[in-house]
Amino acid sequence: MEAFHAGLQTKLGKVSLYRDEGVVLRTHKLGEADRIITVLTKRTGKIRGVAKGVRRTSSRFGARLEPFTHVDLQLHTGRTLDVVTQVETIRPYGEALVADYPRYTAGVAMLETADRLIAGEKEPALRQFLLLVGGLRALAAAEHEARLVLDAYFLRSLAVAGYAPALDACARCQATSVRAFAIVAGGVVCGNCRPAGAAVPEGETLALMLALLKGDWAVADASEARHRTECSGLVAAYLQWHLEHGIRSLRHVEREPAT
Repeated sequence: MEAFHAGLQTKLGKVSLYRDEGVVLRTHKLGEADRIITVLTKRTGKIRGVAKGVRRTSSRFGARLEPFTHVDLQLHTGRTLDVVTQVETIRPYGEALVADYPRYTAGVAMLETADRLIAGEKEPALRQFLLLVGGLRALAAAEHEARLVLDAYFLRSLAVAGYAPALDACARCQATSVRAFAIVAGGVVCGNCRPAGAAVPEGETLALMLALLKGDWAVADASEARHRTECSGLVAAYLQWHLEHGIRSLRHVEREPAT
């Protein structure tokens, strides 16, 4: 089989059939029975493919191509959209999330953010894929408060994309005595560099943001509710400013931590 595929590549100048694993980000209907799926894959990056006949009740793998599902895919290269030919489920994260509103809405925001952050198709994005899988796994395991997991995902995915906020020294002059958080400046700023309109969060809030960025869950889990709420507001604003548009699913995410 490998020799046959190699022959196709030589003859056609491109790979006709390929396999990858990925997380389904979103789907939408096509025609009467088909569906277009958007998947963030491990090796290929973000891809869009057609799953033919999956909306029929007799479909063999329709249920496997739902958002949140970590799948192993085989696709055939098409002229505009690739065609899904085989699907195997690796982990159905949605099953653990749909019954828990805070975790489900946090997961939806993760999927939308991954889709927005990775603009181009078929551009390898391994680190973003691993972050998304890790975030969904943490949500499903319910080891941390859902909004903490979401904010950690936002901060780390922004860092991978090159937009990590400065949190321990002034974003403009590197002074260690910081007084405010300015989105336009790229993070925390000192008194001399502080622009008009900069937020003035509590020191514990900035410490929480830094803990989430670094994965220090001992500090994050011990944080107080008011600092989590302030952190979420700053992280959401910072994310959407860099994406240059809003994340629609954020309106459904619970801002107040569970008590």
